[in-house]
Amino acid sequence: MSGGQAADPTYTTTDKQGPELVLASASPRRRELLARLGLPAPRVIATDIDESPLPGELPRAHAVRLAAAKAHAAAEMAPGALILAGDTVVGVGRRILPKAEDEATARRCLALLSGRRHRVFSGVAVLSPDGTLREALSETIVRFKRLEPAEIEAYIAGGEWHGKAGGYAIQGSAEGFCVWLGGSHSGVVGLPLFETRRLLRAAGLKIA
Repeated sequence: MSGGQAADPTYTTTDKQGPELVLASASPRRRELLARLGLPAPRVIATDIDESPLPGELPRAHAVRLAAAKAHAAAEMAPGALILAGDTVVGVGRRILPKAEDEATARRCLALLSGRRHRVFSGVAVLSPDGTLREALSETIVRFKRLEPAEIEAYIAGGEWHGKAGGYAIQGSAEGFCVWLGGSHSGVVGLPLFETRRLLRAAGLKIA
């Protein structure tokens, strides 16, 4: 985590003299999670960055790097705002699973996750108007039941996998595959609320 010398001013999202809160994500699930902290709806800016892993990049480093990159990209479009960004990565060992954009990718991901444990890394970045970047990482271990081919095909047919890291959405019917979860459920959904609340408070946002 990096930070400047001076403390950030304390403000609320409705304080006209304080910076605007911007969520650097078009994800409806992240907006819903953020609302659980009792905050007004933020301005939403969808960023378009290259999410390809760097050579040899590990899942945890990938999640943190992309969250920071999204925050900086959003800041260019909203100067003077307080930026919140996140990225969620599913990892099996050193391997980063892709965000499934087609059925074949989703099917391969689910077959790999079947009957085994994997880790979900959810990076969070808060970028203050003065350039101070605060970062955090949530790490959650998830174990899936052994999936029958028919279960995988039924899940594929439902379409919940589209655009999801590792080819599944824990907030949907895939939760029925989860035998055990150790860590942050909200982090697996897409925005770990403990880490998010802590970073926003450190940046001066009033949260009860």
